[in-house]
Formats: sequence, C-alpha cells, structure tokens
Amino acid sequence: MMYVLCMLAFNAIAAPASVSGNDVALKFDPANYVEKTIEFPNGKTVKYRAYEHIYYVTNVEDSTYQFLNYFVPQSAYANNSHTPIFFRTYVGGYMASPAGEPNETDASGRALLEGYVVCIPGSRGSNSIVERKKGKIVYTGKAPAGLVDLKAAVRYLRFNDALMPGDAEKIITDGTSAGGAMSSLLGATGNNPAYDFYLKSMGAASARDDVFASVCYCPITDLNHADMAYEWLYSCTNDSIRKISDEQKIISGELSAAFPEYLNGLNLRKADGSQITIDNYLDYIKTFLIKSAQRTKDEGCDLPTNAGIKLNQPKMMKFGGTVPTGQRPPKLDSLKPDNGMPMNIPLRGEMRGGGIGTGDFVMDIDMKEYLNYVATTQALKNPPAFDQLGVTKESKASPENSVFGDAKGNPSNFTQYSFTKNKDLGKAKMDVSVQERVRIMNPMNFIGDGESTTAPNWFIRHGARDRDTSFAISVNLATKLMNCGKNVDFALPWNRPHSGDYNLDDLFGWIASIVK
Repeated sequence: MMYVLCMLAFNAIAAPASVSGNDVALKFDPANYVEKTIEFPNGKTVKYRAYEHIYYVTNVEDSTYQFLNYFVPQSAYANNSHTPIFFRTYVGGYMASPAGEPNETDASGRALLEGYVVCIPGSRGSNSIVERKKGKIVYTGKAPAGLVDLKAAVRYLRFNDALMPGDAEKIITDGTSAGGAMSSLLGATGNNPAYDFYLKSMGAASARDDVFASVCYCPITDLNHADMAYEWLYSCTNDSIRKISDEQKIISGELSAAFPEYLNGLNLRKADGSQITIDNYLDYIKTFLIKSAQRTKDEGCDLPTNAGIKLNQPKMMKFGGTVPTGQRPPKLDSLKPDNGMPMNIPLRGEMRGGGIGTGDFVMDIDMKEYLNYVATTQALKNPPAFDQLGVTKESKASPENSVFGDAKGNPSNFTQYSFTKNKDLGKAKMDVSVQERVRIMNPMNFIGDGESTTAPNWFIRHGARDRDTSFAISVNLATKLMNCGKNVDFALPWNRPHSGDYNLDDLFGWIASIVK
C-alpha cells in the first residue's frame, strides 16, 4: 500500500456564496451560438455549436483576453449533463493567451472528435498591457493574473453548470510548458482561499474552482526551486558538453549544492513506502527513463548508442533450447519503476514462428552519459536557468523574471539566491509581496495542504530529451501527488523534446478510463 504523507486532503465541497449582482451578470445564454464544422486530416468531420466571446468576470481589465470560447459537439447536444469538459489553455512562456478555436491537429480537436465539450479560455500574461488615461501603459498580466483568469473561467463553468452543455464536475484541464504549469496549478489549488481576494476583485462568479483532472505536458513549474534542480541534474556536463564560463560554473555548483536540502525536505516516498533521498534520487529518475526506453525498443525503434543505455541482447534460440545463464530476461516485476506503475512490456521467450525469440532489454542507463547525450541534442540553459536577472554582468531578464515583475513592466528576481546575487538591488531580502506571489504560483505548496481541493486525476508527461527544465520538477510533482493518493499517469516519453499534445491515443484512452 502506498504511503500517504500529506495531510488529509480537503475533500469537502466548498459551498458557493449567495448569488450576487456579479453572478446575475455572468449568466450563460444557451441560445447565443453559431454552428460550425471542423474537418480532420483523416477526412472525418464534426459539427459543433460555438459559444464565443463569453466574458467570465464582470470587472474586465483586459477585454482582449478575459473571455472564453465554448464548443459543443453535435453528439453532446442531447447529453448536456453528462459530457466531460476539456479545458485547453494555450499559455506559453507565461505570456498572454487569447481564446481560440479548436485545432484539428491537437488535443482540442481530438476532444471534439471524442465527443467532449471543449472550452478554450483566454488569459492575461506577463506581456499583457492596457492603455490608461494620458497614454499611460500598465502591465496587467503579472503573476498571478493568468492563473486567476483561468480560475475565474472554471468558476464561470461551474456557476452556469445547469445552463451549459457539459458536466462541470468533470472538467479536464490541459496545457503545455507554462500552460502545463497552469494546468498543474488549476489541479492543485482548487478552492484555496489564497486566491479569493483576486477573484473577488475581478468579479468572478461565486462558485468552486476545483477540477476533475489535470493534463500537464512538460510543466515549467516550481520556479523557485527550478534553478537548483537544473544544476543538480546537468552540472555533470559542465566540463564536457556544456559551454559556460568559470563564473557560471561557480553559480552552477552553488545552486546544485542547495538542491539536496530541498529534495530531502519534500519527504517523498516510493510506492513501497521507502523514502526518497538525494542518495537514491538519480536512480529513481532512471527508472522512468528505463521504462521509456524499453517501450520504444518494444515498438521497433532503435536507441542511440551514445546515451549510456545498457542492453541485454540474448540470441535467438531453436525451439526447445534454453536461454544461457545471465541472459534470461528479467521478470516483469523487476522492471517496474519505483512508483509502481505497470510497465506494459510483454515478457520475452514467447513462441514465434517455430522458435523462442528473446529480444532486447534495457537493463540500465549510465545517467552521466545519458545527460551528456541530452546536452548534445540541444544546448542547455546557462546557470541560473530561470532567475537570471542581474546574477552576472551578462545576465538579462528571463521570461520568468517578467512574470513576477511590476505594473510598469520592470522584471523581478523570484528566488532568494538570485536576489542576493543581484548587486543592482542593494537589498538583503525580497519584498513580502513578491514572495507571496511566488508561493501561490507553485503547485507543490498546495498538494496535501489541508485547504485545497486537489484534482483526483493527473496525466503528466515530460519528454526524455526535454532540457527546458530538470526532470526533477515533473518527477517531484508526480510523486507528491501519488504520495497523496491521487491517480497519476506519469512518463518521460523517449526522444521527446519540449512539446505537448503528442501520443493522443494514450491521452484520450486515459481520459476515457477516468470519466466512465
């Protein structure tokens, strides 16, 4: 039985406040739609109703982004109350994201094809600006603006559940990169009071904002620990593939040295209850990579010879022969990663055309060699990978520095390490307001906190060749959720760079399994 480390989850359904004037103004109009058709590359078509440009707050600050589009396939017309809602955000780089149309080549179109209702919300981001009186430009999308916009959209769906086609009790969020982070935050922070001030100020509906499931592709999250996680994982490349200065090597070493305390403090555990520590953590990550490489091998693909992969390659035997000692394929159980998820790897030694075939097994991966291989496929980020502002003379503001900036557009440090290194500041500590904004943009702070209604179902993917953030970020997110008893489907898909909405058969097979 899996150890559950977290506090008892807050599972009680939060009672909505009494209906206000704001709520009346947010009432959904079921008759305000147009009929459209989407055609897919395979020639299939889906007719749907499009409810577009629906403002989900009454105090609209940025009319370019603070609305949602809602799409109902023909198959859902007569099944209004039972159709899941696929909530697809297109946030990228923590920038503003307009409400859009279903795309026939990604998960939004596939969701319509599967018969699900699709919601595509707009949201503000770090580059959102509005012009006030006398030409004054104000940046309106600094954290947590994008997140609370999405929360307000969820509240709109819940408030209008009786009027809208689709089941607001089965909202499935989906996003990639910063959008994956937003999806993880929506899943982790449901109904937490830390966001109430923002939502009330915006004129969001008086309703819950928890969701049923979160789909997170390569989430760029846990930003205040992402720099140390990155250097801990990739500093082994500093003297080989990675080209950084001596000053940057010192920064890398300092950040890497800070990661063990953070990792050990998470008190994460494997499926068997044993504790994950910095001493066994790299081996823990490796189990997911072995599983990923094995699946690729089983699907008939070749693995790179310079990635540190150790194979067991028994020869074909005549029927009735035996596999030589030391070459017998391992038992399936021994190939399970430490999170206990099934491998779905067929056992070798089956009869095949008159002989017993024994294929290739991924027995081990040399992690230093593997990480150097990843670094050869695309350049690693320079340290610090995220909070770069002012750390060295050459360091410019990263996109993440802009996320926590101010209304004038000035970027800000968001980790104590980089804040201290930034000699232009002349301060010893970040402002309390910045620290709080950083806190409420990290899903790790809310899973199992006793106040949040965390989604029960999670689909998390981080490509095995994705170097945009450390594997540790997604591994920690998935493991903490599993430790808290959530249903988590997690993988590091082989040879995938930073990307999302791939292997849609896997995704929608999983969705079908949880919505039954």
